[in-house]
Amino acid sequence: MGFEAENIRDWLGKKVVDPSGSKIGDLEAVYYDTATDEPAFVTVTTGMFSGKRLVFVPLHGATVHPDHVKVTVDKDLAKDAPSIDTDGELPASDEPAIFEHYGIPAAPGTGRRLARR
Repeated sequence: MGFEAENIRDWLGKKVVDPSGSKIGDLEAVYYDTATDEPAFVTVTTGMFSGKRLVFVPLHGATVHPDHVKVTVDKDLAKDAPSIDTDGELPASDEPAIFEHYGIPAAPGTGRRLARR
């Protein structure tokens, strides 16, 4: 992916856009793949007021710009992704659904794959 790991904290709060430039939401956290220690997904804040939630968006192929992060998935696909409450945690049992939603093969038998940092 080629991200500078020490700069990832700088991404927090940046807007996340799809390939056409449509805003998906604001970057809330970065989740690492525990098997590779690489950033794999971000959670993006979507919705308004009481309907806010965090959706998981894959970072594969994403590019970082001064004021936004551009991901390779369409806004509509991201908005339909598995989500958690803004103060929630991701149960390990929900991880496979995130990979499946985007058609990403999950490594078999690895247990917990995503870790928030």
